[in-house]
Amino acid sequence: MKNITLSADEKLIEAARERARAEHTTLNEQFRRWLADYVQREQQAEEAMAILHELQGKVRTGGKKFTRDEMNER
Repeated sequence: MKNITLSADEKLIEAARERARAEHTTLNEQFRRWLADYVQREQQAEEAMAILHELQGKVRTGGKKFTRDEMNER
């Protein structure tokens, strides 16, 4: 595991440490979780866009334009 140095407002850091303590974890562990989630969101967005591009041209409506209500029906 590689160490990095970050800087932030002291009050913000202390508040984050207090919250982490209340959640029975550490600020370091919370940062690791955030970093993994941050990267995963980008990957999920890329995968979703790939699926949308793949579906383009495969879905046909017969030229019908749907209203907002029709598109939101379940």
